[in-house]
Amino acid sequence: MQVEEFLERSFQAAPDKTALVCGDARYTYADIERMSNRLAHSLTANGFRRGDRGAVYLDNSMEAVAAIFAILKAGGVFLPVNPTTKPDKLAYVLGNCRAKALIGEAPRIAAAEEALSGAAHLEAVWVAHGKASMGGRRVLVLEEVLAGGSLPGTPPPKQCIDIDLAALIYTSGSTGRPKGVMLTHLNMVSAATSITTYLENTPDDIILNVLPLSFDYGLYQVLMGFKIGGTVVLERSFAYPYAIVDLLMRERVTGFPIVPTICAILLQMDLSKHAFPALRYITNTAAALPPEHILQLRRLFPHVRIYSMYGLTECKRVSYLPPEQLDVRPGSVGRGMPNEEVYLVDEQGRRLPPGSTGELVVRGSNVMKGYWELPEETERMLRPGPLPGEKVLYTGDLFRTDEEGYLYFIGRKDDIIKSRGEKVSPREIEDVLHAIPGVAEAAVVGVPDAILGQAIKAFVCLRGGVSLSAQDVLRECSMRLEDFMVPKFVEFRAALPKSANGKIDRKALAAEAAAAPAP
Repeated sequence: MQVEEFLERSFQAAPDKTALVCGDARYTYADIERMSNRLAHSLTANGFRRGDRGAVYLDNSMEAVAAIFAILKAGGVFLPVNPTTKPDKLAYVLGNCRAKALIGEAPRIAAAEEALSGAAHLEAVWVAHGKASMGGRRVLVLEEVLAGGSLPGTPPPKQCIDIDLAALIYTSGSTGRPKGVMLTHLNMVSAATSITTYLENTPDDIILNVLPLSFDYGLYQVLMGFKIGGTVVLERSFAYPYAIVDLLMRERVTGFPIVPTICAILLQMDLSKHAFPALRYITNTAAALPPEHILQLRRLFPHVRIYSMYGLTECKRVSYLPPEQLDVRPGSVGRGMPNEEVYLVDEQGRRLPPGSTGELVVRGSNVMKGYWELPEETERMLRPGPLPGEKVLYTGDLFRTDEEGYLYFIGRKDDIIKSRGEKVSPREIEDVLHAIPGVAEAAVVGVPDAILGQAIKAFVCLRGGVSLSAQDVLRECSMRLEDFMVPKFVEFRAALPKSANGKIDRKALAAEAAAAPAP
């Protein structure tokens, strides 16, 4: 099965059903199928061939969804690029994967024209919402292509099989350059099937997505929604929280994926006058929710099933905690999802028994093919598995398991703080900080220290109207943490830096802390 069949099968089953809601516009499965077919034919007419890469440089929109499926229908590999990506980085990504096609908004394309002058393989550009010139390259107006003209509304002939690449998703690299995660059709179909199985999705589901499609968590909301024949309500962001809350009620949303920063905002809102009778489930990933936030979220949405999950781009999703286990293990991100095996290993790669702490390893058809043209990075992450000839994913994340095999995230191996000769998990300290009344968000990093090796620094954001001192924070930490885990420094911030995916940017905080003069 190929990923584009998510759309095609739902179109065949219910062509007139609403597939996508974008603002005031509503699109049926027939609408999306026709438009993506037309764009697929336009791609092939302009030299796009099986295995070519096409970049989608658009905000969350109907055009972005149509572009993704069109590239797949044309036999290509789509790479979703965050629309806030600066021209130099865009040029690097397109040059790195030798992208043949670019689909984006005219103003952003125009701003990137000079940076893209060296993208030798880029042959044609489809622009929306205006016009742009691209140094002699073919430029087509996206709206005209989607509207049809002489282009067929039926799909091109099938070219791919399930082991062909479907997507390249670029993530931050250890060298500072982003690296492309190669995902096959089999990887993506397997992941979507497993996730929709444990979420118990049905065609009646209406999924609200406020996360960028360049973030795999956001991307999969569309893919999974179309797989099950449901409806996806696609918003550009969570910038206007009360408008999103109104949308949850108005569209009778049943599924709402969030990240911890969205959770922190929801918990600061007065939702006492709002009811969400249709809302069936909330999911969280990107980073684990603090147990205190899970408890507050349950009080806010008492009838809603809350799924605490863990994943990474290299395999999409790893684990989920069944909602009925939240009260029993609020700090856990669950066990491996269906059709997947997970286990922990020590530093020598030896498998560990339940109740141990070690690096998480993932085995399954959802595991990536590798990093685009980075054999050493690929070899570091994909290593020999239990069976001859197979490769499994070494995540680089440290977990502990309880005696029943439930996973508890400790931290990235690179994020572990070494202070006073002890290994300290930032997550453990952050959970304590989040439990302090009045704390909205918190992050912990290690900073260089001549005596301690690394000193622990906490960054704290307070809820509106709350006043706390550094001594108040340290006193709470001293009561609940071992002495070597108590932060040496506390800095209050109005906001914490975030990545484009809504995660707290721990690396940026660590760099700032390291560069700042000692207090």
